Amino acid sequence: MQPPSSSQVNHLIEHLFRRESGKMIAVLTRLLGFDSFEVAQDIVQDTLLKAMVTWSYGRLPDNPSAWLYRVAKNRAIDHLRRERNFQKIGSAYSQQLQQDLKVDPAINDMFLDNEIQDSQLRMMFACCHPFIPVESQIALVLKTLCGLSVHEIANAFLTTHDAVTKRIYRAKEKIIQQKIQLEVPPANLLNSRLQTVLQSLYLLFNEGYNSSHPEQLIREDLCEAAMRLCQILSEQTFTNIPETRAFLSLMCFQFSRFQSRVDDKGNIVILKYQDRSLWNRAFIQRGFDYLNAAAEGNHFSAYHLEAAIASLHAAAPSFDQTDWKTVYHLYDILYTLKPGPVVALNKAIASAYAVSRQAALDSLTQIQGLENHYLYYASLGEMYLELNKKEEAKKYFTRAKALTGSRIEQSLLQKKITECN
Repeated sequence: MQPPSSSQVNHLIEHLFRRESGKMIAVLTRLLGFDSFEVAQDIVQDTLLKAMVTWSYGRLPDNPSAWLYRVAKNRAIDHLRRERNFQKIGSAYSQQLQQDLKVDPAINDMFLDNEIQDSQLRMMFACCHPFIPVESQIALVLKTLCGLSVHEIANAFLTTHDAVTKRIYRAKEKIIQQKIQLEVPPANLLNSRLQTVLQSLYLLFNEGYNSSHPEQLIREDLCEAAMRLCQILSEQTFTNIPETRAFLSLMCFQFSRFQSRVDDKGNIVILKYQDRSLWNRAFIQRGFDYLNAAAEGNHFSAYHLEAAIASLHAAAPSFDQTDWKTVYHLYDILYTLKPGPVVALNKAIASAYAVSRQAALDSLTQIQGLENHYLYYASLGEMYLELNKKEEAKKYFTRAKALTGSRIEQSLLQKKITECN
């Protein structure tokens, strides 16, 4: 059998890095001790490098992910043997580890799928330490535990590559300088860090829902990861709060539309023209179930509002039959609760169908903070096009096309430009 090409190996390694590195770092940190975070990162890097070399000159393993975890586990055990850091290991494992590290079932159990997910979530709570600035906490979680690139994180925060790099650096410096112990807080204190964990999962899901990857509009693996972890949160006593359930509801509604968002030629299909018969009714029902469960008590959050808006789209027989006045009203409340340019953009778009196209255009021109975001200019172009002002529309569609690196989005915007000619 011919060995795989270097491009095949590189593509697979890149995929596995994005999908598995965060989970590997999390479970290794749980094994080595929370103060060995950097060591866990180094082991994962070394494991991926070994895979690149080994697979290039041999053949790909039947289960590449399992291969990575096996090699990483063995390297972690070798590190423990060298350092004799048994006192850093949780007491439940310490004695067994010293007797026989490689065959200890306690270690093997930590590398099972459910334990890996649990370790990833535990590490998220550990990184969300109150001494670290919140934006740095989230950047650290997304980069090290979720496998997002600095570019993707910058896109999520509507900021620059350098700003995100500095945030991650500051988080690591804070941990070192103040000798912060990255430990999971007691169960009764988990809730104080839950908001940051939910926000991290929200940004992870958003990157999957509308990916900044040049060749992929949707990355279902990121969305599924965010949903799995949030599902775990909803099953724990101290984190199963209305906001958690509302966020799960929102993700279910959004996930239900995936099959209709891209046609069989890989082109974007915007909401207005999506085939609603392709929407996943099982996920829509789950969305309503979680939304009903989130209504318990008096607590109210941005996740409740976003899920309610998504539910109106899910319930509407068609785009034109959507209850746009309620959608606009909910965005108005959301903007009061969570003011920001992205919410203002969505509110303005909703006003086009709830009030008028001119009202939407007036609102769009007043938004600040999206001067370098393609969606802002694409929305302006769409409003001018619907008002039959094609020269203005073309100008904004052209600007939007220049600002996105996504081939799929560029293709859609070029069609819009052609439509203006």
